[in-house]
Amino acid sequence: MNPIKTEDATKNFNVMRMLVFFIPLAVSASLTSISHVIINGTLSRADHAEIIIANYAIALSMFGILERPVLVFRQTASALAKGKTSFKQIMAFFIKVSLVISGLCAFIGFTKLGDWLFIYGFNADEESMVSLKITFLVLSAVIVFSGLRCLYQGIIINQLETKWVTVGVIIRLAGMFAIASFLVSLGHADSSAAGAIIFLIGMAIECLISVWRGHAIVTGSKIKGETPIFKKDIRSFYFPLVFYMSFQSILIPVIYAFLGKIQDTHLGIASFALAFSITNLVLSFFMYTHQIVLQFYQHNKSAVIKCVMIFSIVPSIFLGVLCFTPAGHWFMKTILGADMRLAEESLHVLKFFLLKTLVFPWVDFFGGLLMLQKSTKSLLRPQILNMAGVVFIIIPLVYLHPELNGRAGAIAASFGEIIGLLAISLVVLRKHKAAFARKQKQLKHGI
Repeated sequence: MNPIKTEDATKNFNVMRMLVFFIPLAVSASLTSISHVIINGTLSRADHAEIIIANYAIALSMFGILERPVLVFRQTASALAKGKTSFKQIMAFFIKVSLVISGLCAFIGFTKLGDWLFIYGFNADEESMVSLKITFLVLSAVIVFSGLRCLYQGIIINQLETKWVTVGVIIRLAGMFAIASFLVSLGHADSSAAGAIIFLIGMAIECLISVWRGHAIVTGSKIKGETPIFKKDIRSFYFPLVFYMSFQSILIPVIYAFLGKIQDTHLGIASFALAFSITNLVLSFFMYTHQIVLQFYQHNKSAVIKCVMIFSIVPSIFLGVLCFTPAGHWFMKTILGADMRLAEESLHVLKFFLLKTLVFPWVDFFGGLLMLQKSTKSLLRPQILNMAGVVFIIIPLVYLHPELNGRAGAIAASFGEIIGLLAISLVVLRKHKAAFARKQKQLKHGI
């Protein structure tokens, strides 16, 4: 049983040690995407599979919106939980948030509000409403397990025991596959609720492992003189991060809305969706860049920057291989099953995402610096400017150059990411200058 790490525990970590910390997180993020492959593969075996999968997708979309506030507890616990007392304070805050979200889920699942949201917000079929709402209610239980998992994973990451995050995901996937096979063998994989049950059991398994290991770490803590945190400290860190992640989640729907104005709507949207999914799959391996900053930046800045440089170059090289070598056509046709026309167009779109893969790790790096400074409120303006940049560039593209099709969306997404990088780097630079000026003033006055 390892105690909470002391101040010296992460000193003198070199790039290799940081990669040992980071790679299990990266692998777990990539493996998580397999969850829905298992579920969709199971539901596709049923009669009228397209209706069942569509219902599951709609319920999952609503779930994704409501789950986002609990996902933030991973960063919150990682940044703020420095001992047993602070972790308990964050836990109390998590319980309050979970109760509010659970109440909202129940309201959607058991009242006409849910019908209205699903019909007018997601174009759901009224005839499927009963099945859809049952599926959503099962997924609502997933939110609690997901949040509890993230809370304890925050303390696991804080203690550099990232291998347990990967172990949890691997066992989760094995459990989901076993349950899916069991339901298929019994002939019960014929509803969207079956997909939600597979997801619920998988998340419960991962949550159990995270709670087991995280609780062992917390109860083994023997830090003396732990600095207490206050409710306002938790709120001021947590809520801006929720809004920041919410802005991220609505960015792609905004692009899809504008792509309805291009020359070949179906090909454009399909090629953008395919290229974006590939880009996300590559970037998912590097989505924990901010954790490198949170855990190591104060002890070895140069090594952290070297890591981020690697994280920026590697995904761009991978996408470059797909875009400019025969491997791209093989991947599109053999692995993804795209026809020649869609594969060709998707590869053209993918070329414009190369800029996004170069920039994204640096955006996450600067975001990590702001989290380290407990200044998550400063994340909001760069994200708003990112979205404004996307809208600013996509409007003239879709109206003046509709022949660009899906490429218009990729250009806008990459341009917005560059604007976001410029904005967040300026915020960090301004804070650095302000801190330096305060230090000089203190030295001047002999404080």
